[in-house]
Amino acid sequence: MEFTDFDAELADWNQLQTAHPCSGLLLGNGASLAVWKNFAYDSLFELAQTTRNKPLSPTELALFKSMETENFEPVLSGLKVAMRVNAALTISSSSPRNRYFAIKEALIHGIRSAHIPWRLMAPSTIAHISQALSQYATVYSTNYDLLVYWAVMHGAQPFDDLFDDDAVFNLHRTTSHATRILYLHGGMHLVKNFDGTARKLMSSESTLLGSFAVNALEDVPLFVCEGRSNDKMKIIRGSDYLSFCHAQLAQHQGSLCIFGHSLGKQDRHILDAVLQARPTTLAISILARSEAFIQHQKRHYSALFEGQNIELKFFDAKTHPLGNPEFSVPVARLKEGLEIRKG
Repeated sequence: MEFTDFDAELADWNQLQTAHPCSGLLLGNGASLAVWKNFAYDSLFELAQTTRNKPLSPTELALFKSMETENFEPVLSGLKVAMRVNAALTISSSSPRNRYFAIKEALIHGIRSAHIPWRLMAPSTIAHISQALSQYATVYSTNYDLLVYWAVMHGAQPFDDLFDDDAVFNLHRTTSHATRILYLHGGMHLVKNFDGTARKLMSSESTLLGSFAVNALEDVPLFVCEGRSNDKMKIIRGSDYLSFCHAQLAQHQGSLCIFGHSLGKQDRHILDAVLQARPTTLAISILARSEAFIQHQKRHYSALFEGQNIELKFFDAKTHPLGNPEFSVPVARLKEGLEIRKG
């Protein structure tokens, strides 16, 4: 059925925020794409198969198939269990350990091939992102890249990611002024301990790209990146940190800004949490590619929240600080840097 009651008008974010202040920000991959276009890859699982440096082998792919998943966390966790069982039963097979490290290596190289290098992040860009995030009481990020982490670690504003001084998740931390940062799908800087608890990697390097998911037995990367919504929820329920963050979104109070998130069927669990929170107003970003695209996006979001008594406000993504084109880093710079080093 074709709808004709959606125009192509989009609000200016600054005016919208003044009229309808948002206490929360839900971030999707569009926020990362606004900085680095190489984040546009479709699947990390596919990326790990095509990376030039030690891609996933047929044997490792068979493990993913046997576990009916394209997520790395359950496969790596399963191999870690196998290693412990072998040790307890004095089985000398080294296959689980070899596969464990091979899969982690393919994962690391796959992410590095698409992630923006630290050297291309100007201090002004980091400060700009940090300032933009600090305008909210809570930031809910579904991105597992390091952009938010860098902005939190190197920005001047106060943030609280609920990890204590020992880098252990502590849900009893309370702050009255700092912006809470919750990674709904985990992050490259987070790992899952054997008991399911979460820990934050601490690195002396500013990038963390050089040391994330290091080849230590206990360090299983904690991020949800592939698959159906139900599959993602299984991983979320198995982590005290991820399940807490998901519950916080479902209990959000006040208006919510959704930036760069399509709320597609693969993220139905995120939509369900927003519906449970039932904010009075949703401010939703749309990238103004064309009038037809704007109308299509309005229909998409309106259908998701039909009959929910939630007021939808649509704004031009480029008028939001996180969508400002001035802070987009040209991918060409990476090629230029490589050529300079080769020379």
